[in-house]
Amino acid sequence: MPNQIVITEKTSQAKDVRAAVGSRYGDVLPAEGHLFDLLEPEDVVPAWKRWSPILLRPEGLYDTRPAEGGNKATKLAAIRDALRTAKRVWLATDCDREGQLIGQEILEHYKYRGEVMRVLFTAQDSQTIRDAFGRAKPNTEYARLYAAAVARRQADQIYNLSLTRTATVVLGRGTRRVIGVGRVKTPTLAIVCKRELEIRDFVPLAYFEVVATAKVEGGQFQMRHAPQDRIVRRQIAEDVVKAAEGFEGALNVRVDDKRQGPPKLHDLPSLQKLCGSRFGWPASKTLEVAQELYDGQGKKIITYPRAEVRYLPASLISDVPRIVAGLRVGQSFSAIPVPVPPVTRRGASGTFYDKGLEGASHHAVIPNANTIDKLPEVWPRLSSDEKKLFDVIARAYLAALMPDFRYRQTTATLDVRGCEFRAAGRQPIDLGWRAAFPEWQPADEKGDDAQLLPPLRNREIAQLQDPKIEDKETRPPPRYNEGTLIEAMQNAWRFVDDEVLRDRLKEAKGIGTPATRAEIIGGLKKQGFLIAQGKHIVPTEAGLSLFGILKQADPALVDPGVTAQLECLLDDVVVGKQEMIGAIDAVCDVAQRIIGKLTEGTVTEGPPLLGAAVGNGAAAYPPTPAMKRFADSLCRKGIKPPPGYKTSISICGAFLKQHAPKKADGETAGKLEPKPVSPAQLLYATKIALGKGVVVPDEAKANSATMAAWIDSNKGTKRKSGRKTACWPPGSIAPKSTALRKIARKRKAAAAAGASMSVQPYPAAGTPLRIPYGNKDLALKLGARYRSAGWYAPPGVDLTEFGERGWL
Repeated sequence: MPNQIVITEKTSQAKDVRAAVGSRYGDVLPAEGHLFDLLEPEDVVPAWKRWSPILLRPEGLYDTRPAEGGNKATKLAAIRDALRTAKRVWLATDCDREGQLIGQEILEHYKYRGEVMRVLFTAQDSQTIRDAFGRAKPNTEYARLYAAAVARRQADQIYNLSLTRTATVVLGRGTRRVIGVGRVKTPTLAIVCKRELEIRDFVPLAYFEVVATAKVEGGQFQMRHAPQDRIVRRQIAEDVVKAAEGFEGALNVRVDDKRQGPPKLHDLPSLQKLCGSRFGWPASKTLEVAQELYDGQGKKIITYPRAEVRYLPASLISDVPRIVAGLRVGQSFSAIPVPVPPVTRRGASGTFYDKGLEGASHHAVIPNANTIDKLPEVWPRLSSDEKKLFDVIARAYLAALMPDFRYRQTTATLDVRGCEFRAAGRQPIDLGWRAAFPEWQPADEKGDDAQLLPPLRNREIAQLQDPKIEDKETRPPPRYNEGTLIEAMQNAWRFVDDEVLRDRLKEAKGIGTPATRAEIIGGLKKQGFLIAQGKHIVPTEAGLSLFGILKQADPALVDPGVTAQLECLLDDVVVGKQEMIGAIDAVCDVAQRIIGKLTEGTVTEGPPLLGAAVGNGAAAYPPTPAMKRFADSLCRKGIKPPPGYKTSISICGAFLKQHAPKKADGETAGKLEPKPVSPAQLLYATKIALGKGVVVPDEAKANSATMAAWIDSNKGTKRKSGRKTACWPPGSIAPKSTALRKIARKRKAAAAAGASMSVQPYPAAGTPLRIPYGNKDLALKLGARYRSAGWYAPPGVDLTEFGERGWL
């Protein structure tokens, strides 16, 4: 049919579609992600140009405008021109909600009224794409998917901008930084902060367990006395040891034959969790590697990676023989004993479950059936990371088609003068799916329960020998890594106390989406609220401070459960349980309530929000490696460190100063004395501060190490100016003018020539200053003067104080 076009989401997708169907369905035109942005609030209501604590909800919806950057304008122009004559459009964007929005928002913006067909494919090989065009459906059948995407985007704009402006205006009170609030971002920060505070507040409890060797006719094994209530007094444990020494008695043995089904297939969150714990990958890397396996040139060996469910449709049962045969050609998979025929489990506890896919536009991540026969030639082209990830996906698929793991669970108990000793162990009967993971052992099978027990008979006599006390100590909950944090975001129902609501939210998909969670975590890192510490993700002191203030202002701001409820409403749009406007209304109602609480004045007492802490305080930076090493050496000597010494340079520095070795004259040993900030460091830091429009914090001037940490955290970033200066909050600093940049260059040249920082050559007219309202007296005291054109520093006035306050 002439006069038709195909719209894809990106250039690589367009290339694959052309290779699969040529021009049979018209010209193939790629987008570049979203080609449209929502209008800014002030573009809709001019009065919203000034930041104030109000709900920024327009009449109707926010309209769209062409996005900027990259080749977006060129690609949009090509699609716009083609739409003028096209009688049919084939939308071949990604098969998820965001892909639906990317394609359809183009048509909505230009009010296209021709025929629209939706092409959905979950793999990107030629055969899959051809099949997808063959079974394309009218786009009207995906109206709910589009409505859900619109609801999410509109709700996020209203919620995030309204509460960011409200928090900045109400809580900031004079700070020069936007207090960013996000419907998903802020609760994600809260998850990490709550865990960190639990760890810092955790007081370990010492307790004792008694373990002994039990001898029977068939051998010996370990038995443990571990009562339900921990033994916290050593004398009680010693009494148990005395009772067990040389004791003989009849065992109570229970043997149960049990079976265990295979783990579910992978979605993106489960892949990110596994790769985070096994390989130490950040979540973004897992997605990046998976994307390359999905649509990389000459690869395309897995299905769509941004999966949010762990089931397959029953229609894919027919692909099982082809995928298994293709995998068994590979040397690493040929030894896995998949039965003939494979085991195909249906239903909620199985693999193929159509009902489990309701509300989702794509299934679990599996090997691509249409390219699996090319695996031998593709394999050598894969990087080591791509091979690792494909191995994970392939083994999960094969395991799902294998028999249950069958084992014999043996539990033996012995009554020792009123104290019960216990031992448990598993003896495999049939490995089943476990044969696909020869080196894998679940966490619940480690420790004493994983021991192999000798043959035991009920009422058999056992003799206890060598009973001993084991000193134990309770441990705090573990810190998150990116994988476990994403799992926590996905399972946000765990943060809800209401039992009825918890059960409902278990069926929801948590907070955020599989495609955006890694991006949200990355954004919190860039803002300096989260940092990576080895494999773990921990909050900075700035992140903890922000969390504390927002929680005090309104707990709903940082409650993952509240966000999970809102996500549930947005997800309900897809399945028709909720209307688009109703979902947006619900989000707006929550935002309006929070705005009301913030403006009631319940948190107006006290200092401005975080002041320098949210900005560039030294507490936001981790200690240097040398400081960490010395702190750890003190810990090994038995000196208990303060909470946060591993994440805060100021806490660690105070700890080292307190416990550093002393000289004979009572002074700290020379090598531990903090070095003062050098003139070169101060000059460089001042330059960075001027360039970014921030203040060098007093904490950073305390010593050289702290200043180095501040410089490292700020030297590689530049302030980005918005499209309009009006979007800057009241009291913030606008980007420097060209004239000021020239002055900075002159200062640098003068410093290089050996000039003093305090006396610099400036234009005769003086240096322009930005003195905030209410600082007149201080400005005059520092030498500033006022004229009709505004504040300025006369020639010869020391500008250091102005620069440090961000007034240049």
